[in-house]
Amino acid sequence: MRIETLSEGEITRQASGRLGVDTRGQGFTEVTDAVARWVAGTGIRHGLLTVFCRHTSASLLIQENADPDVRRDLLTAFDRLAPRNAGYVHAAEGPDDMPAHIRTLLSGISLSIPVAEGRPALGTWQGIYLAEHRDRPHRRDLIFHLIGA
Repeated sequence: MRIETLSEGEITRQASGRLGVDTRGQGFTEVTDAVARWVAGTGIRHGLLTVFCRHTSASLLIQENADPDVRRDLLTAFDRLAPRNAGYVHAAEGPDDMPAHIRTLLSGISLSIPVAEGRPALGTWQGIYLAEHRDRPHRRDLIFHLIGA
């Protein structure tokens, strides 16, 4: 095993930002390009990026971005794991709200992504997605924090 040092002994910098994402209802919105543009604009070449979703009924995922069938199958899996109309006690915001909270619990609201050469160090088929778990469109806020050199 060989570990390569990408950056060493440089002055550490930080940047923070925000991205508003309009969703179309339940499904996935890819934000990979927007995140990559923001990272490039910071001038930070190597570091660690945190992406945080400020909502309890939407989440963040790194998933395959080549075959859309993967995302369709993920929606089907979410439907099996957290079905609507399952007799939840919390129902004041509609039948899609409690399942949305469960789906967010399962998938998470933050990502840590290494940055190398001024870009998120994602794999060949990886993309960053905002998963909207509610049925109707929403405006979701993502917060970025990048620390590095």
